Amino acid sequence: MSNFKKIIPFVKPYKKYAYLNIFFNVLFALFSTLSFISLIPMMQVLFDQTKKKTAEPTYKGIFEIRSYLEDFMSYKITTITEEHGIQTTLAFMVVIIISIFLLKNLFDYLAMFFITFLRNGVLKDMRNAMYKKTIELPLSFFSEKRKGDVISRISGDVNEVQNSFLSILELVVKEPLTIVFTIVAMFAISTKLTIFVFVFIPISGYIISLIGKQLKKKSTRAQEEQGIFLSTIEETIGGLKVVKGYNSEKHFGNVFQRSTERFFELSNSIGNRQNLASPVSEFMGITVIAMLLWYGGNMVLVDKTLEGAAFIAYMGLAYNILTPAKAISKASYSIKRGNAAAERVMEILEQENYIEDKIDAFEKHSFEDKITIENINFSYEKERVLKNFSLEVKKGQTVALVGQSGSGKSTIANLLTRFYDVQEGTIKVDNIGIKDLKLESLRGLTGLVTQDSILFNDTIKNNILLGKQDATDEEIIDALKIANAYEFVKDLPLGINTNVGDSGNKLSGGQKQRLSIARAVLKNPPIMILDEATSALDTESERLVQVALENMMQNRTSIVIAHRLSTIQKADKIVVMQKGEIVEHGTHDELLAKDGVYRKLVMMQSFE
Repeated sequence: MSNFKKIIPFVKPYKKYAYLNIFFNVLFALFSTLSFISLIPMMQVLFDQTKKKTAEPTYKGIFEIRSYLEDFMSYKITTITEEHGIQTTLAFMVVIIISIFLLKNLFDYLAMFFITFLRNGVLKDMRNAMYKKTIELPLSFFSEKRKGDVISRISGDVNEVQNSFLSILELVVKEPLTIVFTIVAMFAISTKLTIFVFVFIPISGYIISLIGKQLKKKSTRAQEEQGIFLSTIEETIGGLKVVKGYNSEKHFGNVFQRSTERFFELSNSIGNRQNLASPVSEFMGITVIAMLLWYGGNMVLVDKTLEGAAFIAYMGLAYNILTPAKAISKASYSIKRGNAAAERVMEILEQENYIEDKIDAFEKHSFEDKITIENINFSYEKERVLKNFSLEVKKGQTVALVGQSGSGKSTIANLLTRFYDVQEGTIKVDNIGIKDLKLESLRGLTGLVTQDSILFNDTIKNNILLGKQDATDEEIIDALKIANAYEFVKDLPLGINTNVGDSGNKLSGGQKQRLSIARAVLKNPPIMILDEATSALDTESERLVQVALENMMQNRTSIVIAHRLSTIQKADKIVVMQKGEIVEHGTHDELLAKDGVYRKLVMMQSFE
């Protein structure tokens, strides 16, 4: 139950619904018992076994409540029969029984009515918390976790936890109270018969408990498998061009089918164990009922120590225990599954986020002087990417980082924006360490254009508005013009209100990249980071994007990570990197004159 205790904070906003559910469940349990007890006087009237009482009984205390209630009921039945006849008495008894059953079912409905708000509220808040945590976690978390597995936890596992909450309230309130009230009534009718019943109940409970073993372990494996095949779906749809282009449909189909086959086998095993719980508990219950019929029958027919009407009601009460017992049995299996799901949910919610604001972090809204990178060392797991890296970028400068793939260029962009944190050394903005700044403040100072043009399945307008939520249409159009994008946007049927499709797939690579630049232009940050913004484009698109980038970088501090050296000739400083270290730096002309690594890179790209 430890995982469920961690879910309790999500219940607190809806605790009034929990209290109302408990209140009506108590009433349901009480009236469920009364519905069977009310049959005793009815049957006594039918079989003419009612004791004749002409004087109203006197209440003598709680310890004689049973005899008082019996005498009072006998007195009422005797009075009504004498005044109005036996038919009126029967009608009166029928009205009482119907009223009790009506109230019992009304209380059951109200209990379910209020728990619906609790369950759906917990579901909503847990999903919101998981989504919030997911987008706050550092990028390194998602290099280790499958995205499909995270999606599975937010959708399937949270839903399983929500379903289990109903089971918990049934397990600790509704069904146990029904059993308790029923047992109290059974003791009131016959202590001897009830003690006889309790000899068999522990045996039944032990047999039923054997079924539940291993359920949590198998449920965890099933939920992990669900994450695997959801990941396969997500990756396959994302890379559909590659799948089709390499005729790999069969391969990925086999991968998916193997996963769903494993899920099929686990689900069958879990489902069959759960399905076994109900018939086994019912069979054990009927066995107890059969023993009752034999023993109780002797008490009625042979020993004459129990009335026939009371025994029939007693049998109804005994059977009344079976339904909540079966529900508890099912609920216990549901909780095992829910516990496995809660474990996976809490793994995300309790995941440590080592990139977050310090308690005394402060805001900074302007960039005045320089960016300083001092003696940075950084590794992805055991792979050293940067070694004693130092760099100074003054306000208004354009500094380009060049080098072969794997030299650590993009890592600089990730560290400047705190997508990752430096392990050794410091990064400062205006002599203030970036770890001392609020993340929102730091990222508000920077604009980022990456090699992958990330657009969302929405309109051009809403994609650009991410740069500035309250921008006007005129500001959006101005940003599009600076980014050389308005020339194609204005020709679209709906203009800036055109939907770009999933990941912008209705647009070309160059068009998507220019929209990404327009988004950064609209944000208008003092520091711009361009991470190989043109490397994935054809020559014509690159030319248009390059003009857009030059427009954007005017009067701005820019750090340009470039693969194509033709894009950074005008940079104030070019830093040449090799295996995480700076091997050369200077202007384009200075580096060519050195006849070193930079010149070799230029020659390899056939650029003079």
